[in-house]
Amino acid sequence: MLKKLGIDTTESTEDKIDLLNLYSINSDVIAWIKIDGTNINYPVMQNGEYYLRRNIYKNYSSYGTPFLAEYCNINTSDNLIIYGHHIKSGNMFADLDKYKSYDYFNNHKIIEFYKLKENETTKEEYKIIYCFKTTANSGGFKYYNFYNATSENEYSSFVENCRKLSFYNTGDEASYGDKLITLSTCEYSLDNGRMVVVAKKI
Repeated sequence: MLKKLGIDTTESTEDKIDLLNLYSINSDVIAWIKIDGTNINYPVMQNGEYYLRRNIYKNYSSYGTPFLAEYCNINTSDNLIIYGHHIKSGNMFADLDKYKSYDYFNNHKIIEFYKLKENETTKEEYKIIYCFKTTANSGGFKYYNFYNATSENEYSSFVENCRKLSFYNTGDEASYGDKLITLSTCEYSLDNGRMVVVAKKI
């Protein structure tokens, strides 16, 4: 899919990511997410689950395309929740599973997030602070419900739950007011499991 877009994803230079051009192909393109040294290097779509089984051209694809939760606003939400498939070949968000290892986290801490501002592609960076697994069943942590903090207590409660579930201490925390990105994919050791990585804007 990426080669069809004329983008060389082996290079990390910002001028290789032209969101305005992608937007002209499909106006549902709202961002690009990239983590150096991983396979995570994809456009991010609006319109929620429509892209579970569709590519950027709106054609059927078993890989789908990473997408922003439909209730999130890319410019105003406190927590941008982005979903992607866990493809066994290692594509899409499969590499999130590797964050169970502290060594892997330690070598892949930064999420690059590109979005359009006044028709220009701008880059933001987020540092990963929590990595955990949970279940989407009724007893699991409903991390996907937190996207706008209605109070400091609500924000702190989300952070505390993330901290308790985390595989290890990353040495960093989120504080009320920090903007967050949450990446989510399937996790196969649990029934209806989810692997989740949370990062804060730096």
